[in-house]
Amino acid sequence: MAEAKVKGSAVRVARALEVHSLIAVIFGGLIYILAITGTLSVFNHEFQRWEQPDAPEMAAIAPEAAERAALAVFASEATPTTHLYINFPQDDLPRTVITTDTQAFFAAPDGSIAGRENFPWTQFLLDLHYYLHLPQTMGLTVVGALGAMLIALSFSGLLAHPRIFRDAFTFRRSAGRLTMIDLHNRLGVWTLPFHFSNALTGAILGLASVLALAIAAAGFDNDTEAVFAPVFGSEPEAAAGRAGSADLAGPLAYMAREYPELDVTYLILHDPGTAGQHINIIAEHPDRLIFGDYYNFNAAGEFQGNVGISDGTVGQQITGAVYNVHFGNWGGVPVKLAYLLFGLILCVIVSSGLAIYFARREARGTPAPRLAGAWQGVVWGTPALLATTMAAALTGLEGVGLVGLFWGGLAVLVAACARAGAQNGRCVATGITAAALLMALAIHAARFGVAAISQAGLALSLAGMVLLAILAIMAVRQLKAIRISAPKPASMEVLPAE
Repeated sequence: MAEAKVKGSAVRVARALEVHSLIAVIFGGLIYILAITGTLSVFNHEFQRWEQPDAPEMAAIAPEAAERAALAVFASEATPTTHLYINFPQDDLPRTVITTDTQAFFAAPDGSIAGRENFPWTQFLLDLHYYLHLPQTMGLTVVGALGAMLIALSFSGLLAHPRIFRDAFTFRRSAGRLTMIDLHNRLGVWTLPFHFSNALTGAILGLASVLALAIAAAGFDNDTEAVFAPVFGSEPEAAAGRAGSADLAGPLAYMAREYPELDVTYLILHDPGTAGQHINIIAEHPDRLIFGDYYNFNAAGEFQGNVGISDGTVGQQITGAVYNVHFGNWGGVPVKLAYLLFGLILCVIVSSGLAIYFARREARGTPAPRLAGAWQGVVWGTPALLATTMAAALTGLEGVGLVGLFWGGLAVLVAACARAGAQNGRCVATGITAAALLMALAIHAARFGVAAISQAGLALSLAGMVLLAILAIMAVRQLKAIRISAPKPASMEVLPAE
């Protein structure tokens, strides 16, 4: 009986390990790209500031000044916009930005317009993490499905590790493949709560649109807005006809007077200039995980009530917390640094997992050197191309150009690493990353001058310099390892003269 149980347990572990490896091999590359871009996306506000360090910054803006800037941008629209946004200063992005459907401008503290907002690399990064640069609905679906695959990887990894508690602190140093296995397992177990919550919230965010389409088709006459209305509120009926400017300063003054404890982050004017125009103000609630709540006003500035994300049903409040939990938009700098650490650990877990797979194949006598090299091309080529696109964005490349450079360059690097081998490919990709990052820092300093070392630009520039030093050390070590492992030429024997 005992022997049968042991055999049954061994079979379950073997099957779980097989499933774990299969998911990793099929989806590992895209999951790794999402892991590294997600880690960087936590700092998207800091990257926005770094890309335009000379933009005006402020801790707050007066309601009248914000209204003046918004109406000025609205008046400049060539065609009527359906939405007008005021993005208010936040701790990690102390800027006021007026956005329409087609353009965005910075506002100075006095309400004057102070230049166009443009952060092409940060937008490229966010689009890569949100959609993998696919069409929006398709991209969200694929990313959501990859989040579900990461959940499956987590659970299959646990099932393949029956001695999870006994081996919780086992780490065999200098033991070759066993060291890598221990590192992979320990990091995966210790950080499982973070990765599970991140994968779950990512899957929810990605698959929400698809689920809404299905639910709308089943019971809401294909009206997806009606599906989301119980959580985020519904839009009033549109009204035809033109109208004068809505009162924007009044609702802001009302929020400051009636809700002084809340932080107003956005004002949205729907259908500006029409008879049906109305206002949403999104306000953050301190010490809450929700992204905020919607406070509604009519065109005359009269308060119409809040949606209820902050004080409504449990479902509303949980839904309102999903975005912040996924991206670490709560708790300030300490939480962002924690997400950075856990995100880097996830990158190590994913990269080491496939490395273990290829090492096992080699140990079984079925090596796949080209695939192992290609995997190193993904692992090290992704940061190399992210650094390359950052440098290119600072020279003026945007949009489709950055997308083509990233995916085309990554394909070339992966193919090159498959031919050159894992070790050589890793060294080349590390060198490209260092060179591209150095170029980006140099272009940034030359382009913005003193502004590059302002409060908006200095922190990330210093972080880039530290990373550059680490990459240089890694490249040198990798070169030494290649020289040591390189086969020695056969010695030439000098034959005695006859």
